[in-house]
Amino acid sequence: MADDSEHATETDHDSAADVGHDLEAERTTAPMSPYSARDVAVGFVVMLVGVAVAFGIPLLTVGV
Repeated sequence: MADDSEHATETDHDSAADVGHDLEAERTTAPMSPYSARDVAVGFVVMLVGVAVAFGIPLLTVGV
């Protein structure tokens, strides 16, 4: 059976120091990589297809 003791061991936690993160560095958030106008255009086309599927197909089946 598993050991259910209340005493934490060295491997019970993951702190920034344990996983190699720099504690002194400024906080950053994703996405950090730059994106081009082409990436924006591709995302817009994907959005249009999603909207067409989400609203177009139901509207066509109802007959509006």
